[in-house]
Amino acid sequence: MTTKGDFTDEEWARVTRAPMVAGLAISLADPGGPIEAAKETMATMKSATNPPSREQLLTEVALDVQAMTQQRHNPLQGYKPAKDREPGEQILDELHSVQALVAEKATPDEAAAFGQWLMASAQAAAEAAKDGGFMGFHAQRISDREQAMLDRVRTAVSG
Repeated sequence: MTTKGDFTDEEWARVTRAPMVAGLAISLADPGGPIEAAKETMATMKSATNPPSREQLLTEVALDVQAMTQQRHNPLQGYKPAKDREPGEQILDELHSVQALVAEKATPDEAAAFGQWLMASAQAAAEAAKDGGFMGFHAQRISDREQAMLDRVRTAVSG
């Protein structure tokens, strides 16, 4: 059973913000207006505070994210993509790196569950708002660019 104590403070900060970073990948893949961004952020937050399974590691991460939001702290605090690189690539690198970190310290089941959770967070963001169409007619639930990013996130977090 892996817990917060198995990580350094810096590692834990990266682990706790990873579900939010996964949602951010979708928002950057196909930027919409402020309403779409708000819906994606809310869906990501809901996923980040409700892990899909009950491993101790996921529970502790979710509780920390929930505590941050209740205290009005930004769960993405400390994450700044470099200006000289494309943000989507940096996000994918971060997700891959955090998944590798979790795989190194956690059990294989916990690492797999963590990767599934990151994917669920990205999926929640992608499904949060429809794209295109007119007044909701002929809109897509997930845009082609969002689907492409979902596929890339899946690759990044699948060990």
